[in-house]
Amino acid sequence: MATETIDKTHTDHHAENESWEGAAYPFRVGYGKLMIWYFLLSDAFTFAGFLIAYGTLRFSMPSWPVPDFVFSTFPFLTGQHPLLFVTLMTFVLLFSSFTMIRGVQEGQRENRRGVVIWMFLTILGGAAFLGCQAWEWSTLIGKEHMTVTRNPFGTHTTAGIYLDAEGNESDETFEAGASYLIHRIDLNAAHDDGHGDTGHGDSHGSTANLASMVSTGQEHADAAHADAAQDNAADTTMQSADGGDAHAGESHSAEAHADEAHTEDTHATDEHAAADHGDGGHHAHHYPGPGDYPDAVVDEKGFIHRKFIVSTGEEAGAIKTEQFGPKAFGALFFFITGFHGFHVFSGVIFLTIIMINVMSGLYVARRNKNEMVEKIGLYWHFVDLVWVFVFLVFYLL
Repeated sequence: MATETIDKTHTDHHAENESWEGAAYPFRVGYGKLMIWYFLLSDAFTFAGFLIAYGTLRFSMPSWPVPDFVFSTFPFLTGQHPLLFVTLMTFVLLFSSFTMIRGVQEGQRENRRGVVIWMFLTILGGAAFLGCQAWEWSTLIGKEHMTVTRNPFGTHTTAGIYLDAEGNESDETFEAGASYLIHRIDLNAAHDDGHGDTGHGDSHGSTANLASMVSTGQEHADAAHADAAQDNAADTTMQSADGGDAHAGESHSAEAHADEAHTEDTHATDEHAAADHGDGGHHAHHYPGPGDYPDAVVDEKGFIHRKFIVSTGEEAGAIKTEQFGPKAFGALFFFITGFHGFHVFSGVIFLTIIMINVMSGLYVARRNKNEMVEKIGLYWHFVDLVWVFVFLVFYLL
């Protein structure tokens, strides 16, 4: 009995020594694959920290840009298409996960041609996603002027009525929670049109030049009103002197009504200006440069902050201007999507290198069923999974 116990103990100790001598892989997973899992786990914590920070700021702010409004453009299409383009991006990236799965399956079968085909399709999917992201970034930065420190997308916290070009209440109203985009005028074009004589081009941020331009614009407006008053007085005198000139007075009145109708049409068109992304926007053509106008304030960088009258709440009747949205939105968007885009770009590079190695037959000699293809597959699926959470947090919440 004692002999059997000693033999059993010796056998167990011998088996334990074999496992420590490297006779078997821990958890039956190769060293390289285990390290990939460690890397993905640490990277998951990094992305989780970024997304938690975004969610914390998102719900601690009194207002935040509405994703349906911000991400509503689509290449070669006019009008608003909320989240259509980012949905296409998501489909392309998730479909590349399917092609990656097929590549891993063909690798386990040691079908070199199948691995190359499916990996090439995965590379195309990753490159297409990066191209879509580049277009999205170029639109937000170049056309809508969003940066890491400036967010032109805002949301009204109160209901109100926009002012018209005369500083009076217009027919354009909005409710609390309505979105807007602060448009920008082309300061260079305004300078070329002859509005730069005040020295705006010499000192872009000069307060004296800004006041001079506002004063000049007001003098032009007063002169125009004086000319109009003289014309009306002349018409009245002619009508009193000769009754036959009544027809001319009617013609002048018809032209005035036509001008008013044109102005109303312009206002009706501009009711949707806040929803049109890019340069221009609300009456951008009638702002000669930075200044305080009856219906808006144009800052020194050319951004048009429209004026409105608060219609509800404790501040009812107060005149306010549209303000930039939270800076954190632009900073977090570019940082998190850029960080993810860097992972996609790195994955495309690694996929290309491994595909070339497969074509050369490098992994056939290792006789491990193309384990390197499986490793890069784990990384690619992780990148796709992270995008699902980015899509949920940024574009759906």
